[in-house]
Amino acid sequence: MAIEGLINTSSDLVPEVVYKLGEIAIWLQALGVVIVLWLIFTIVSLIINLKRKKTLNSIKEDLERIEKKVDRISRRR
Repeated sequence: MAIEGLINTSSDLVPEVVYKLGEIAIWLQALGVVIVLWLIFTIVSLIINLKRKKTLNSIKEDLERIEKKVDRISRRR
């Protein structure tokens, strides 16, 4: 009798446990999607920043080169 009561009680709890585990799995999936989107955003942002830095360094080098030429021309006069 006690064993039958235990089996009946556990069979009533199984759907609840499965339902709760399903909810947890859905939350974990949502969290995973957010993390993946954040990683994609971070990688894209990193690539854009590297391109900007490269462009700025190129402009800086051009300005230094032009400055040297202007200095040479101004010294001659």
